[in-house]
Formats: sequence, structure tokens, C-alpha cells
Amino acid sequence: MDDSGDQRFQKYHPYQNFYSVPSQSLYNLPTSPEFLFQEEAARQRRTWSENLTYYTGAGYLGGAIAGGAKGTLDGIRAAEAGESMKLRLNRVLNSGGQSGRRLGNTMGVLGLMFTGIESGLIALRDVDDLANTVVAGLGTGAIYRAARGPRSAAIAGAIGGVAAVAAVAGKHVVKRYFHV
Repeated sequence: MDDSGDQRFQKYHPYQNFYSVPSQSLYNLPTSPEFLFQEEAARQRRTWSENLTYYTGAGYLGGAIAGGAKGTLDGIRAAEAGESMKLRLNRVLNSGGQSGRRLGNTMGVLGLMFTGIESGLIALRDVDDLANTVVAGLGTGAIYRAARGPRSAAIAGAIGGVAAVAAVAGKHVVKRYFHV
């Protein structure tokens, strides 16, 4: 005799009644961000400390990855004929690590300087606009290269300003066309 259809012998399943209910009814979660205080909801941008952490960390990470890749390629190119695999691997790892640290630290410091200048301008002017970002880029480049003379500082400042404008323009393009 087959007892598979008999209700007395079926296993108990605690969620058997929920299979016919749509998941939207079970989990009615809000789609908008939730804030503890109303002031947080009104804020449109990150605070200076959040920017400091973000720009410094992103700069360091990006610089470390780019520098590590460049150093790794340099280490591969510097390999000499007759070297053992262990020696070649050591050369590649040392070169990648050294270049990654150097460029990562440089980019982290640039992010730190940019954030400091931009946040200072926002606090001073009490306006958050494109001018603060451009002036922060100009100032960051000029301060970074100031030790090499005024000509080098002016060129680096101009490059920093152009890079800041390009970053802001790129951000607007991504927001507009890619709906991020």
C-alpha cells in the first residue's frame, strides 16, 4: 500500500502556507533611504570627514593598484637571461610592491590635500559649487609641486584644475546617462 498521498504521513513543513503569498506582501521594505534625524535627510553631500576618508582611501587604493601594475611590468621587463624562476618572481614582487607603495602614498596625499582645500572653501564661502572643486584642484596641484619652483607649481595647478573639471564632468555624464 502506498502512503505518499495520505495526509497523516506527510512531513511537517512550517512555511507551507507561505508558498502562495507573493514576496512583496511578506517583505514590504521601503525603497527610499532611511535617516535617523531630519537634518541627515536634508543633507545632499558627504561631510568633510567622509570626503577625507573617501578621497584619501580611493586615491591610495587606485595609486597602489596602478603603481603595482606598472612595477610588475617593469620587473618582468628587467628579468635577465639565466635567472632562476625564484629570482625573477622576487624581482617582480619587489618592483611591484615598491612602485605600488610610492604611487599609492602620492595619490593618497593628493586626495588628502584636495579634500582639505575643498572642505575649507565650502566652509569659507558657505556655497557648494563647481568653483570650490576647480580651485581645490588648482590648489592641490600647485601645493604639491611648489617645492620645484613657481613654474612647476603653476603647471601642476593647471593640470589639477583641469583634472577636477574632468572629474566633475565625468560624474555628471555618468549620473545622466547611466542612472547610477
